[in-house]
This record gives sequence, C-alpha cells and structure tokens, in this order.
Amino acid sequence: MPNKKKPPRILYNCDKCPAYCCSYARIVVKKKDIARLAEHFGVDEERALKRFTKKGHDKGEIILRHQKDEHYGTICRFIDSETRGCTVYKARPKICREFPGPGHCGYYDFLKFERRTQEDKDYVSTTWNHD
Repeated sequence: MPNKKKPPRILYNCDKCPAYCCSYARIVVKKKDIARLAEHFGVDEERALKRFTKKGHDKGEIILRHQKDEHYGTICRFIDSETRGCTVYKARPKICREFPGPGHCGYYDFLKFERRTQEDKDYVSTTWNHD
C-alpha cells in the first residue's frame, strides 16, 4: 500500500491579514510572471515590464512596483487599499503563489497575538520590521 503524504495543515488565513507579505520592498518577479501579467492586462510583455516593475538592487533582478500605503508606507501596486486584496490574484507572480510556504505564516501568528493583546480584531501592527 503506497504511503500517501497528507498535505500540510494551513495555520493562517490571508483573508484576515492586511497584506503584510505584499509590503516587502523586494517582490521579485521572473519572465513567466511578466508574461502572465501582460496577458491579464492585454498588453505585450515589454509594456507590462515597464508599467509594473522596476530594477532591483541585485544585478538582473526585477521587482514589482509599489504604491503608497497607510499601514506599511508602501505596498505592492496590485493591492486594493480598501479591501487589502490582490487585484491580480489569478495572474499573481509565482513568489506570491508560494508564500509563505507549507502551512505556516509567522506574521499571521504575530498578528493574531497582537489582536488578542490589543483586544481589537482589526488591529494592524506596523512595528514588525521585515527588511
């Protein structure tokens, strides 16, 4: 009988997070991500590259552009500031699809603790440095 691995139990809920991971200064994208965004917006890849990305600090690195944000200073340009949801969810980059990895998000744990401590179910902490 084959040994089937159970999928990891998810220990976070992105719907209850103010998009913390989207505030990372370097959201690195690859060529396939640019192609997916270009198709989503009905533009060519060169236009998508210019419109949605900028050069990163590391040689050859391409990162998503940001917009101003009341909680984190800046956040991914694709976050809706009202709903805190991703406006390109079906076309989001691979790094966003994979974050935070199997089963666990440290910021969500921190956020749950802060909300419980502050006795405020909507509390958003901006003090956890992620740089």
